[in-house]
Parts: sequence; structure tokens; C-alpha cells
Amino acid sequence: MLTEFDLIKRYFAQHSVTDPRIALGIGDDCALLNPTPGMQLAISSDMLVAGRHFFADADPVLLGHKCLAVNLSDLAAMGATPLAFTLALALPEANPAWLQGFSGGLLTLADRHGCSLIGGDTTKGPLTISITIFGELPPGTALRRDAALVGDDIWVSGTLGDARLALAGYRDEVALDAAAHGQAALRMHQPTPRIALGLALRGIAHAALDISDGLSGDLGHILERSGVGASLLLDALPAGPVLQRQTQDLRRRFTLAGGDDYELCFTAPVARRDAVLAAAATAGTPVTRIGRIEAAPGLRLLDAQGQAVALTISSFDHFSTP
Repeated sequence: MLTEFDLIKRYFAQHSVTDPRIALGIGDDCALLNPTPGMQLAISSDMLVAGRHFFADADPVLLGHKCLAVNLSDLAAMGATPLAFTLALALPEANPAWLQGFSGGLLTLADRHGCSLIGGDTTKGPLTISITIFGELPPGTALRRDAALVGDDIWVSGTLGDARLALAGYRDEVALDAAAHGQAALRMHQPTPRIALGLALRGIAHAALDISDGLSGDLGHILERSGVGASLLLDALPAGPVLQRQTQDLRRRFTLAGGDDYELCFTAPVARRDAVLAAAATAGTPVTRIGRIEAAPGLRLLDAQGQAVALTISSFDHFSTP
């Protein structure tokens, strides 16, 4: 039987840390970090609970990837470079096959972004994964939620809605063939954190966040914190390749409030449109201009002809969404 320390040693401490920013990693009461001189730390935490954020029988490799990807996405939204992370893990049992897959998915993505696992905790309990991630960035360059200005363009990276479509397929809310469902499910289980885009947008974008609970709800955080409103071009929202083949109503609903997209939504001055497109090209990430920041409070939805669309919809909420 694996003890707690055997588990950590076998599955999570097998990669040597060579990053000079990490003075001490796994194995002591605290990790020790040496952030780059003159840089600020960006810190974020996310908790994923079985049955709430992922299926209890989720593929452990994909789950390991996703639980770190959602934290890296927070760093991307601030324009921060990944540094390190801690992992707190509650397990119903110490299953070697599950742990091998989970740690493999987790650490492969960590290595890809130069983000070292430096500590954490394990215990027995309902499957729960909690990560605290650390990044760094120059002072005054963070892409904050409270920085949108009237007249800014609103942009979004990548595509939206395929993750929510995959969930609808699992729930039998929509009929998808196996190939289409499998393609959409990759967006749900294996999101891509837009680190390169977040870094490229520093000094160009004003406000930004990552889309985790749905575009309309998440954009609402920017509007509230910045004291502004917005108009969105509903049919300009970039639907994922599988969602593009669905009805207009489904496309609108799932791009607007689907959740689990982990794309970046950001605002930037009209005069910086070319700079935004150049940053996107540098990052290898497509972006789409989807609306405009306005002085009047609230979020207004417009169709392709600029006419108002009445659409009642809500994004994911951890305490009210079933």
C-alpha cells in the first residue's frame, strides 16, 4: 500500500527542478522562490471537484492536463509568465494507474510552460484537486479587469462553445455522432492556455480575463470592475468547428454562455487593432473582434444587422448552476 510520502515521491517528485527561480522545491515545510529581480508575482488558485467540475471517471491524463491548464489560463489573462505551482490532492484511494496517468498529464503540461511543481499536500477524501499557481510580470503591465475604457474594441481568442456542446452531448441534450462528439470533447477535456497571447498583449490591451464560466458572465466582470457597458455582435462570436454545424440558436447560446472555453477576452483601443493582430500572429493564436465598450451600463446583444437580440441566458455559477 502506498503511503502519502511514497505517493508524492513516486508520482510528483520525479522531475528535477533546474529553474534558478526555484531555490527549494518538494521535500521541506515550504518551497523557496527567487522571483526575477524587479518583477511582481501573480498568484491564482483553482479547485476542481469530482462531479462538479469534471466527471468522476474522467481520463486521468486529460484531467491532469486540464487542472493545470485552467490555472495557466489565469496567468495568461494577466499577461504573466509561469513560474511554479503547488498541488493539493484529495483521493478516495491511492490507485497507481490513476496516479501515473494524472501526474503524466499534469507534469507534461507543466514542463511545456516551464512551470515547476514545488509542493502541496495529499490526503484521503472525495476526489478534489486544488492548485495554486505563481507567475511573474513587470510592475504596471498586468492586464487587469478594471482597465477597460469607453471606445475600446472587445476581442476574443480562438473559438467558443465546443466544450459546452460536448457537455450537451454527454447529457443527451443534443444528438452528436461519435466523431463530432469526440472532437468537441477535446476542447472540454484538454483546453489550451493562451500564455503566449497574454504575454504578447502586454502594453497593447487594456483589460483581460479568461473565459471559464461563459463569455457573457465573464465579460460582465470586466464591465462591473471598469464601470462601463458593452455591445456584443452576437453572430460574430467565433463558434468552434463542431458548434458551427449546429443551429443558430445553439451557436448563440453556447458561444455566449457555454463555459469551459479558457480563451482570452480582452479590450484594446481602436487605434491598436493592427497591434492586436500582430500580437495574435506572434502568439500563433487567432483573435476575433466581437464588440465595443460603451459608457451605458449593461451588456447589449446585437445581430448581424445591428438590431437588438433578446436572449435570456446565464453563465455557470458554482452555487446555483446544476
